[in-house]
Amino acid sequence: MSGKDSVHKTTAYRFSRILALLLVSVFVFSGCGSSSQGGELPQVETPENSEKGTRDNSTTVLVPTAPGIELYENEVAHIDCSNTAEGYLMAWYTGDCPKVKFQIAGPDGVTYTYNLTPQQEAFPISSGNGDYTLSIYENISGNQYSTCMTASTNVHVSNEFGSTLYPNQYVDFIPGSDAVKKAEELAYSADNDLDVVRNVYNYMIQNVTYDFNKADTVQSGYLCNVDDTLHSGTGICLDYAALMTTMLRVENIPTRMEVGYAGTAYHAWISTYIKDVGWVNGVIQFDGTSWQLMDPTFGASTGEAELKKYIGEGDNYSVKYIY
Repeated sequence: MSGKDSVHKTTAYRFSRILALLLVSVFVFSGCGSSSQGGELPQVETPENSEKGTRDNSTTVLVPTAPGIELYENEVAHIDCSNTAEGYLMAWYTGDCPKVKFQIAGPDGVTYTYNLTPQQEAFPISSGNGDYTLSIYENISGNQYSTCMTASTNVHVSNEFGSTLYPNQYVDFIPGSDAVKKAEELAYSADNDLDVVRNVYNYMIQNVTYDFNKADTVQSGYLCNVDDTLHSGTGICLDYAALMTTMLRVENIPTRMEVGYAGTAYHAWISTYIKDVGWVNGVIQFDGTSWQLMDPTFGASTGEAELKKYIGEGDNYSVKYIY
């Protein structure tokens, strides 16, 4: 199996100290879960201009649905492709097998592998327009699986930002969650999208620390919970990713979590779409005025000259998966 199972398994590997010193802000955006816990939320520093910004900073939480218009299923496996034009599909499993995998193979040749549960969950269409093969596998024993169901569908995405605004199994959020509320608080004074990104960036680097113990012990199949990260103020790269992507997406800023390699280190970062600018790739740092070709992870632990030499034109970064 490739994709999600290997992503989480590799995430458990202890990143080199230079990567782990600041796995925050603009390099990891993905998320999951939205259960609220008690306790006082971390407080963001009051912006210099605490007045309400001129941007519409209210949050929007898009809710995926499975209307059954284009539904592939058997007695236990279900794949709803009714909303692929919006950039996602839904899948769930209602059988007795405790370990089930769901694979999405797109026209770009990349296969994404997820865990499947009885809960209806959204999965992003990450490979663009074209023919997709969708497969559900039941575990027999160990790493052996048997095919439960296979379906094919042709996808034409009409909402180019749908997959980067809707929640999915990696970036999971719901209306009313604390992470959504925090996003609106952070965006309150923003006059534009760049202000929102800056405020979220600053909040993350000031309030969330890297959990080395969790990185050493996390199990394959781990899914993060954005409200847990918000309350605890700590997490691993996927936790940072989940929380940050959530806060930008609900503020109507398309955001991709990208997983791949920075040099030889398995790494995660983000790309954000800014109006009148376009996609700003994850190999960046925002200084409050402009975007520079800089990775904030390395930026926290190396000199600027050394950092720019390493990053170059981004050649040391390779994307493997987009969520």
